[in-house]
This record gives sequence, structure tokens and C-alpha cells, in this order.
Amino acid sequence: AAAALAPGRPAAVVHVGIAGARRARALAPATLVIGQAARYCDLGVTADWAPHVVEAPPLLIDAARRALPDAPTLVIGTTARIGGSTDCDVEAMEGFGVLRAAALAGVPAIEVRAISNEIEEGDRARWHFAAAFAAITAATPRLVDEVAQCVN
Repeated sequence: AAAALAPGRPAAVVHVGIAGARRARALAPATLVIGQAARYCDLGVTADWAPHVVEAPPLLIDAARRALPDAPTLVIGTTARIGGSTDCDVEAMEGFGVLRAAALAGVPAIEVRAISNEIEEGDRARWHFAAAFAAITAATPRLVDEVAQCVN
């Protein structure tokens, strides 16, 4: 992904999607969350061996907050496990990889998610995909416009 980004060299990457939230965090379905960092939860080794956190640049966090003033700003974990890890209150599947690839290509990046489910809920029939997709779809144009203004 880093090699694919390098030739076109976008001004920024805005990675959006859906995520689960830990029940104790009490984030309702369709709540938008701004990623202050992406953490890889499945690595299994210390940061000395491999990076496991990519911070979003403050400039992009500020832009996202202007676009989505009610959205909390949290670390978003990346994990392939249904039921989650213990590292983050919000978890998705590919954010760390996208932000890491962007960082390697020298492109600023940020992750924004809409909550679709509780991490602990394994029954996908109880997840709120439609509400989460509607929320992130509605928010994306504002988010992209705000990020574009700060990087161009």
C-alpha cells in the first residue's frame, strides 16, 4: 500500500468505515469516532520489535474535530478477532495498516469510524450496519472538505 501511494502522492488519506465499541464505553450505534491514533492489537510483540501505533497528525485531528464537533477522539484498535482485544475501546479491522502505509509513504492520514456494534456482541444480526453506514456516509463529505482545506 505504501508503494501504491508514493507515485500519486495524495495530500492526505482519510480512512473511513465502521467499528465496534466496548460496551463499557457506551458509544451508541452511528456515533462517529475520530482516531487520534491507530493501534495494532494482534501483533503479539513489543514496540521494540515492530511499531504498533501510528499517531494521526494534530492538523488532521483538528480538521476532523471541526467537521465532526460532537465526535469523541480516541485510539482506534485494529484487530481481526470478533469479540475484540483488551487494548482499545473502539476496534475495527484495517485502520492500522492504512495509516502505517500512509506514514511509510510520507502522507498524513486519519481514521474516522461510525460505531456499528458492541465489541463483545458476537451475533452480527444484532449489529447496526445500516445506521453506521448512513452516519459515516453523511459525515464523509464534511470530513474530506475540512481535511482538504488544511492540507492544500
